[in-house]
Amino acid sequence: MHKLEAVGLCVTIACDEVLNAKSPYRRQDPDSWEEEIQVSKHAISLKQLDNGVRIPPSGWKCSKCELQENLWLNLTDGSVLCGKWFFDGTGGNGHALDHYRETNYPLAVRVGSITPDGADVYSFQEEEAVIDPHLAEHLAHFGIDMLQMPKTENGFTCSEFKSRTHEWEVIQESGLKLKPVYGPGFTGIKNLGNSCYLTATMQVLFHIPEFQRAYVGNLQRIFDYSPLDPTQDFNTQMAKLGHGLLSGQYSKPPVKSELIEQVMKEEYKSFQNGISPRMFKALTSKGHPEFASSRQQDAQEFFLHLINQIERNSEGTETPSDVFRYLVEERIQCCQSRKVRYTHRVDYLMQLPVPVEAATNKEELIMYEVKRREAEVNKRMFPEVVRARIPFSACLQAWTEPENVDDFWSSALQAKSAGIKTSRFSSFPEYLVIQIKKFTFGLDWVPKKLDVSIDMPDLLDITFLRATGLQLGEEELPDIAPPIVIPDEPKASTNILVSAPEIDDSAVMQLAEMGFPLEACRKAVYYTGNMGAEVAFNWIIAHMEEPGITQGVITSRALFKWVCHASP
Repeated sequence: MHKLEAVGLCVTIACDEVLNAKSPYRRQDPDSWEEEIQVSKHAISLKQLDNGVRIPPSGWKCSKCELQENLWLNLTDGSVLCGKWFFDGTGGNGHALDHYRETNYPLAVRVGSITPDGADVYSFQEEEAVIDPHLAEHLAHFGIDMLQMPKTENGFTCSEFKSRTHEWEVIQESGLKLKPVYGPGFTGIKNLGNSCYLTATMQVLFHIPEFQRAYVGNLQRIFDYSPLDPTQDFNTQMAKLGHGLLSGQYSKPPVKSELIEQVMKEEYKSFQNGISPRMFKALTSKGHPEFASSRQQDAQEFFLHLINQIERNSEGTETPSDVFRYLVEERIQCCQSRKVRYTHRVDYLMQLPVPVEAATNKEELIMYEVKRREAEVNKRMFPEVVRARIPFSACLQAWTEPENVDDFWSSALQAKSAGIKTSRFSSFPEYLVIQIKKFTFGLDWVPKKLDVSIDMPDLLDITFLRATGLQLGEEELPDIAPPIVIPDEPKASTNILVSAPEIDDSAVMQLAEMGFPLEACRKAVYYTGNMGAEVAFNWIIAHMEEPGITQGVITSRALFKWVCHASP
């Protein structure tokens, strides 16, 4: 009898362990949000050099190898250097660590991680991520004012918060009794706390026939050839998620019962919370420093990350992501020699700028700003928000506009020159994915979101964006690689004297009216090849940190005049 009791107790304990055990995907989740990060012992007594270094809000690159990713700002001397090399070939050349070994300057902050709430700080001496409680002060030493921006609860002012709350209620159709729908294609995805970006992307992808055929149509074959550990097989997890969304097995009407019918009379509830993509999220985010975290992420970045994984795990000749693939023709013209170069690159997503100056309701915006300021001075309730209405066609037109090329090396001149780049479509995709670039940075590093409304047409004609290739009368730049310059040796002068073109005085005067120094205006018009005041203005904005450019002050009246009369 005692033996039976002992066996029964062991069985009970075993059953409890099985019931309480974490599933494979739960084992990958940390028991806490993040490993606790300690305050660095160097943060309080950190000495910063008064060397006059100011970090611009964009255009960062390693000062030793000119790499433009995984960059770290040393908080002692303001040097921007690349991080260490990763096993997959990404990362950097380890110049930030080499700099520490030479100088013993202990703390560095990852440039791309700086937000009003903090940043990723690393201590080379302590060999771990740390907290710098004086980070705002240390960044301000180099002209970075992001952490000083005023914030209220949730990052919004009261009027903005109320406006967004009202908009959210409209989107959710708050107050309306909606009839629930069931069946294939109507299955929801549970929110895992920060998975909105994943949910939105996957719901869209599995409404595309090519993705349905590739994963749900080949479900049995994928499952039959799945490895021993299906939790680590990308195609298995894609097929599983697609089946969950499209089969309808997880989106069925509730069982008819008196209790449910009574509840349904009061509110429309399905008692179904959708499928949980934990395994899928754990696999697709494995090894990624951002998607593997519990922080909020961007759907556009996840979309491109997912496309990369789809292509790496593609079986056979058909890859469903090909429906987004297209070729971009980039035309670069040397402003001095007027010669051109045509190159092509593959892309999957079109990023469109927002030309605020093309707003169709400028008068309403001016009146709203006047009322808002009056309410702010008199401490009254703010008026209802008026947003700039931007035609989608204006966004497309802005994408076609020429842009300046920094550090352009002209093979015709055998020297650095001003370059202008334009982009067009060499081929069109079956499905065009578009991102509206609503986030921008001010000169003080304060991130700003453009609060605008984009008027999207029902039919979209983009044939005018088709590439044309080399045109009659155009001369190609010679196919000569730029000279290799060894950092430790002095750079030899490679400039070639060329005849200076005549400068458009009207463009110079338009820029001078905005408060820029006359010599800076002449320089901008010269280096952009007399292509107009607007292109020269963009050049000045891109070179604000250069001596002689920032001595002038842009008057608000001149800037307003420029914005209102700029061509859309």
